Amino acid sequence: MASAAGIDQLLARLDGLTLPAIVDKFPTTHPDVNPYDLYRVHLSRVLAPITGVDADKIHPAVHWTNALDKGDFTLPVPALRIKGAKPDALSAEWAAKFPEDDPLFEKPVAAGPFLSFFVRGAPLTQLLIPMIRELGAEYGRNRFLGLKDPKDPNSGKKRIVVEFSSPNIAKPFHAGHLRSTIIGSFLANLYEGAGWDVVRINYLGDWGKQYGLLALAFEKYGDEEALKEDPIDHLFRLYVRINADKDAEKEAIEAKKKEGQNVEELEANSLDEQARRYFRKMTDRDEATLALWERFRDLSIVRYRATYARLNIKFDEYSGESQVTEEAMDKVAKEMAEKGITREDQGAVIIDFTELIPGKEGKRLEKAIIRKKDGTALYLTRDIAELLGRYEKYKFDHMIYVVASQQDLHLQRLFKIIELLGYKDVASRCQHINFGLVLGMSTRKGTVKFLDDILRDCADHMHDVMRGNETKYSQVEDPEGTADTLGISSVMTQDMSGKRGNNYTFDLAVMTSFEGDTGPYLQYAHTRLSSIKRRADISDEELAKADLSLLTEPHAVNVVRLLAQWPDVAQNTLRTLEPTTVVTYLFRLTHVISSSYDHLQVVGSEPALKAARMALYDASRIVVGNCMRLLGLSPLERM
Repeated sequence: MASAAGIDQLLARLDGLTLPAIVDKFPTTHPDVNPYDLYRVHLSRVLAPITGVDADKIHPAVHWTNALDKGDFTLPVPALRIKGAKPDALSAEWAAKFPEDDPLFEKPVAAGPFLSFFVRGAPLTQLLIPMIRELGAEYGRNRFLGLKDPKDPNSGKKRIVVEFSSPNIAKPFHAGHLRSTIIGSFLANLYEGAGWDVVRINYLGDWGKQYGLLALAFEKYGDEEALKEDPIDHLFRLYVRINADKDAEKEAIEAKKKEGQNVEELEANSLDEQARRYFRKMTDRDEATLALWERFRDLSIVRYRATYARLNIKFDEYSGESQVTEEAMDKVAKEMAEKGITREDQGAVIIDFTELIPGKEGKRLEKAIIRKKDGTALYLTRDIAELLGRYEKYKFDHMIYVVASQQDLHLQRLFKIIELLGYKDVASRCQHINFGLVLGMSTRKGTVKFLDDILRDCADHMHDVMRGNETKYSQVEDPEGTADTLGISSVMTQDMSGKRGNNYTFDLAVMTSFEGDTGPYLQYAHTRLSSIKRRADISDEELAKADLSLLTEPHAVNVVRLLAQWPDVAQNTLRTLEPTTVVTYLFRLTHVISSSYDHLQVVGSEPALKAARMALYDASRIVVGNCMRLLGLSPLERM
């Protein structure tokens, strides 16, 4: 194997360092999938006698950098906690003592209390390019991170459940669901790349009194053909119409009340009461009632699946509020009452956190209603039963809820109730990943934010842009499919460009531009690398034999240095859980690659240099594609 051979050759130059010895002393390092792990270990060993600090204490203090001009690694001297010496003086002293002839690093640069280390280009290039080309789609993935025991490959994978998207049937797939879908899919991909066993769950809003209202609307205004053609659109329009009827009816009843008329019979037969009675039949599992509800649900899921397929997203389970049984909720309610967590308050069942938890936390969580006066459970009750049932089913090591920040309090209450019930271990495994709002979004249907409409608007816009270049347009095999991919890339990249918690403004013109840091720019970067490979017409066998020692130009070395960072970026993202960590790196990488083209031409160069440069660009294409796929984008070959 090319990468294994490359590591062995490098190790032979590093004073008796062996791969088993590295992994034994530093169990979190995996040089066979992350070359910079080898560099950190070597650097720690070189610095140990210079600093008088053990290598295993230096190792965690060595960080990779975000800017090539600051080096490839940096060591903050204060992190080593050496007493009685000024960090600035130590930094200068250690830089002077660092060996001139180190095989991997140039002499470090002292900058105040920091030491900056620059890698030597040749060894890294000879190791990295074959490794990337050999690992392919696996470069940047680290299957060891998801092991139950990192030292034992046979210990099995840790399991994570990611709940995301979770639209409400018969309501528009709005911007909040869009963000949850994009972010949740990214997180699932991230953990999968880290070797975890990932379960993707779509927890649908598919229960409640609104379905009683929807059934009444279908009886009154339903159209079988419209339902089959586009169930989500038709059900939504029925829902809007019946709600308008309900509001008008309510106003009429209020007016009659003011006139002193008896409205008891009107209220008893109002749409609101009819919906309540209908839902009661659903909870009582009336067969005919459930049959219609199941039909609405199943038709909607079929449509959702088609939309998710456009986004390269799949779910292992379509769950929903409906799947939580009354028995499960009764069991939880009984347990909460027995443990003194709930109490009755004017006929309702509540949890008063201010009584249960002292101090600020109790005040912040306030009071939560578990069951209303009429006996119906609220969705907090369902979520408690669902979480416990989910743990029983999956025995997860971690679970993530990808839900908008407006639900912060709800999720805090949920986790705290699980803890109060005595399932502290389960609560500690749960995490809420929140996100901000999307502002200024509008579609051809006005304020209704159906995802399909959002994507169609973006695809239409991209199609118009593509038509502007007739020559290139004629070479694209599937222009409509390509426009769709570009539109989806636009939406997803804009969403992930900033931190999750930030609000952002949906701007069609900006996000679909090929100028600046946009989805179309990333697609262009990938297609250009693909185009170079097609035009160079060099076989993979020739690339494998390329003389990489010819890649001495600063532009080539800088591309290699950035490519080497990708495994660290992916691993760091497991800590930040921020898509923007990957997006920012990807734009940095594509900018550096783009600036190299004039200096590292492939076509027209003499054969040996042509092969070496093409190997570099082929490795670049692989890494750019890997980053894009992690984000959920589909890299294009032509556009």
